[in-house]
Amino acid sequence: MPHVLAPSAIADETDELGIGVGDAPPGTYVLLFELPVSTEISVGSLGSMEFPAGAYAYIGSAFGSNGLGRVARHCRVATGEHDVRHWHVDYFGGYSETELVSVVAAPRADAECAVATALGPESSPVSGFGSSDCHCLAHLAFRNDRETLCSAVLDCFEGKELGENPQ
Repeated sequence: MPHVLAPSAIADETDELGIGVGDAPPGTYVLLFELPVSTEISVGSLGSMEFPAGAYAYIGSAFGSNGLGRVARHCRVATGEHDVRHWHVDYFGGYSETELVSVVAAPRADAECAVATALGPESSPVSGFGSSDCHCLAHLAFRNDRETLCSAVLDCFEGKELGENPQ
């Protein structure tokens, strides 16, 4: 069962999964962003890429220490509180015009590539975004608006049997 979380709840340590307090289970997460205007963003080793205005979903997973606690770091990058860029999503999420609007988290679901594939990685304006450690086309999906994208993300999780990682 996915949880839709407000980035502000993670930041103020009141989210229901304990992501903000560093007591989160492992699992798969989706960061939902809005970009109000088309713009060129430098994405680390991928270089400068043109991103059209619209809604974006970055699909990731966290099965190491602190599990979904990694999401709190992504939230801090998105608000400008943390400026170290490790992953492609840090460059996109840390761009001043990009807004992190919500987080969908599925505790213990090992579904990163399944969700990325179901969302249609061909919709990503950047081939290879977030998928340097797998064979997916991209772990970034695009839609024209937030509501359509959020519905698509939830559809990927609901009604589907996702693999569980016991860590």
